[in-house]
Amino acid sequence: MLSRTTVKSLTVPGGTLLLGVAILVHSGWLTLALPALSFLYYWAIIGGMLLAWRFHSTRIFFALIVLFLGQQTIALSGGAHAAPGAMVFVVASVLVPLNLVLIALMHERGFTISGIAPLGLFLFVQGVIVAVLARAEESASLPVRAHHAAAVVLPDYALLGFAAAGILLLVRSLLTRKPVDSALFWSLAAFFLSLYFTDTARISVAYSATAACILATSIIETSYFLAYHDELTALPSRRAFSEALPRLQHPYSIAAVDIDHFKRFNDTYGHDTGDQVLRLVAAQLAQVNGGGQAYRCGGEEFVILFPGKTVREVADYLEQLRVAIESTEFRMRGNDRRQAPRGPDRRSARATGRARKADPIRRLAPEKTAAPMSVTVSIGIANSSADRSHPDLVLQAADKALYRAKGNGRNRVETAASPRRRNSAKAAGIA
Repeated sequence: MLSRTTVKSLTVPGGTLLLGVAILVHSGWLTLALPALSFLYYWAIIGGMLLAWRFHSTRIFFALIVLFLGQQTIALSGGAHAAPGAMVFVVASVLVPLNLVLIALMHERGFTISGIAPLGLFLFVQGVIVAVLARAEESASLPVRAHHAAAVVLPDYALLGFAAAGILLLVRSLLTRKPVDSALFWSLAAFFLSLYFTDTARISVAYSATAACILATSIIETSYFLAYHDELTALPSRRAFSEALPRLQHPYSIAAVDIDHFKRFNDTYGHDTGDQVLRLVAAQLAQVNGGGQAYRCGGEEFVILFPGKTVREVADYLEQLRVAIESTEFRMRGNDRRQAPRGPDRRSARATGRARKADPIRRLAPEKTAAPMSVTVSIGIANSSADRSHPDLVLQAADKALYRAKGNGRNRVETAASPRRRNSAKAAGIA
């Protein structure tokens, strides 16, 4: 089942924008003339390319070029029913989905010669081929079926290409939950609608402008995402947490989560494995039930907010989360463990002696085998009350409960209840 965050990342803003335009177009509320719509289309392309250049987004830059070339090719061909032009129309309908998939799979390398030359040359070759076909095609006509005068239906292989590209972009968007990948999916959908209504110029141009606007707004959405989300784990960051905290209203609960022995783990196996652990734990925290929202506040420290919930209502969900993290195994990506300290001044002899406490962690990964490894977390939770009405006080109580969980052996959930009530908490199965 898709989480609320995943659905939101997929539908906002691309899906919402396309739905709004579709309602305006087919309800008759869109009264702009064709020249005005064409003006908006060109400015969406130009504005999007300027934004892409300013924010070093080569994928969006090239996606806008692909949409522009595709739309111009279709406009020059005169549509699927025009002759000559039918061959060029179908070729464009095949190349645009293919190019958008290739752009989705490429990595951002900035506006350097080595970064833009391969794809730029590839698009140039495609343009030359389409130009040659347009010049050579004088009276060819392809078997394109028409439902009615306002719409065209593409050949089956073109439809299959659109469907395959749409599925690939949709799956990638659900996996990455990044605005750019979502924008590529919705821009492909808008371009398909532009093709479908090619014989109605106003509707076709409206959907083409929508595709360009979706790509342009994804740059703004990406900037927002980077400002309020942690880049490593994709969880909301401390900035988002600081803004969410004052909005809490009684009742609510706050859970403080910390990865057990993470610093020793990081020193033993290296930062690459440490990052892998952080992403693994964050993926589990993002799926917490009970209406909770997880945040990464720094290092191995996470916080979960439960608006409208008390400790009693969320304790079972946190215990399930703790068990899920403990049960999740992973393997190191290669032999990246440290064989020597970082420097002679990093540890004294006394510190080296204390480091032996990390031996249980080292035994999880034998020297010559990539044995599966696992981590655990300690959780402290507190809820608002008459004595703890301010969010800062609730957070402090959750931190104290977290320290108690660590002091009692780690890998457990502790509430902010007094020590006399710990036995009742144990009876409830939350340590």
